[in-house]
Amino acid sequence: MAGTVRLEPVDEANLESLLSVAAAEAEPSDVMPPVDAPAGWSLARRDAFRDFHRASFGGLDGPTRTLMFAVCAGGEVVGMIRMTRCDAPGVVETGMWLGRSARGQGLGAAALRQLLNAAAAAGMHSVVSETTPDNLGAVAVLRNCGAKLREDDDKVYAEISLDATPPADG
Repeated sequence: MAGTVRLEPVDEANLESLLSVAAAEAEPSDVMPPVDAPAGWSLARRDAFRDFHRASFGGLDGPTRTLMFAVCAGGEVVGMIRMTRCDAPGVVETGMWLGRSARGQGLGAAALRQLLNAAAAAGMHSVVSETTPDNLGAVAVLRNCGAKLREDDDKVYAEISLDATPPADG
């Protein structure tokens, strides 16, 4: 199923599908910054989710310097992956989440490979990421996509060089 992954820029056409997956298959803290709202997927938190994603509609050159993609598999939105410009030229930071039903199928690695290609096409030379040692899925995806990993205290830092052989679409 990993070969069926497609990235679509997040926009009004797929935002509600993305929110539906998030609300049904993820915790708010896994898919958006904290907000002052009732626990769970309250109306206020759903509105904040929409606002958070709409703020990045401008892409890498917009105010948030972030390009978000809906991760699609089998014709359905299953999660999100993003890249955000860092202060260092040619470097973007990435993060992703997948709904519970999409995890463990190779979709994360396929999505990251596509994001690496998009970053290279945008002129980037490096993609970095940060996770925790207990996020075994994220660590495995990063490792499988060629990241150099460094653990420090309670964080895992990853760097993927795009100056080497371009990642496969895999």
